[in-house]
Amino acid sequence: MVERNGRVEQRQGDPSEHLVAVTIDIEDWYHGPSVTGAPYGAFEDVSAFFAKWNDRYDYLSEPTRDILDLLSQFDIRATFFVVADVLENYPGLVESIVSKGHEIACHGLHHACKIDPTTKQPLLTPHEFMERTRHAKQALESVSGRTVLGYRAPSAFVAGWMLDCLEDLGFQYDSSLCANSLFNKTDSQLKGVGTAPYYPARNSLEPGPSREILEMPMPHLRAILKFPASGGPFLRFFGARYILMALRQARRRGDTLFYFHPIDICNEPFPGGFTKKRPLYWAAKGARTRRQIGKILTQRDLRFCTCQEMLDRAHARLEEGSP
Repeated sequence: MVERNGRVEQRQGDPSEHLVAVTIDIEDWYHGPSVTGAPYGAFEDVSAFFAKWNDRYDYLSEPTRDILDLLSQFDIRATFFVVADVLENYPGLVESIVSKGHEIACHGLHHACKIDPTTKQPLLTPHEFMERTRHAKQALESVSGRTVLGYRAPSAFVAGWMLDCLEDLGFQYDSSLCANSLFNKTDSQLKGVGTAPYYPARNSLEPGPSREILEMPMPHLRAILKFPASGGPFLRFFGARYILMALRQARRRGDTLFYFHPIDICNEPFPGGFTKKRPLYWAAKGARTRRQIGKILTQRDLRFCTCQEMLDRAHARLEEGSP
């Protein structure tokens, strides 16, 4: 990474040297915006959900164990972005992830949107955001036994002021942005944002001078327009070939990453009645998606890593002033 005109950029260099971080979001079906995660959800929040829900809720534990087995099979360490309330409602699950040597990062306290999905205006004050995120970070650190360095915004709705708060809380990287031509989940135009890691300006998501927090954007597939291709529903609907095209294209620009959820590979139907806003969101999940993940992880030309490894290399390159 080099600094030019106040911006920190990652030179392209040899694509084979660039890393691909494997990231997994640990959340269950009810964490989604149609149920608890957004202003239009069926329940105000996770606490309201559990106050009224008396049926089975855990569709996360079994596919998470399956993912851990898959990563062990290919000897890959990944970064798990964990919703902190999982610690309470799934005893031992996060501990099992830690025992396999994976990195633990933060995916919020209850997977609630911090900005309005429509207006992009804050849904809570910076102080409220910091206190809730501090609580989540400390809870995850108490289980992992290590400092939690990374954050991913629930449902990827993120704003520049949030990154300032994260930096003040001691986070060293965020991985929420997906600059593309179809949608924008931020309060910024993202004019200067690509797919390689960069340092965001204060109170902004646009590139700026080096600072204590690094942004690790999601990849997109550029074909005149920029098509989102970061994982999750794009993996389920379009398969490994689409994701791999985007990863190899993004890797020409620098380090990159992709993501998925354990519940992407859950073979059971989720409880119904909460999908009116997003009726097809959980379509195409199950065994097929597990096979697609396996295809990605078997690619020998990709150098898989954790986000922390990518962060360490970014810092080293900045100190050396090298590509």
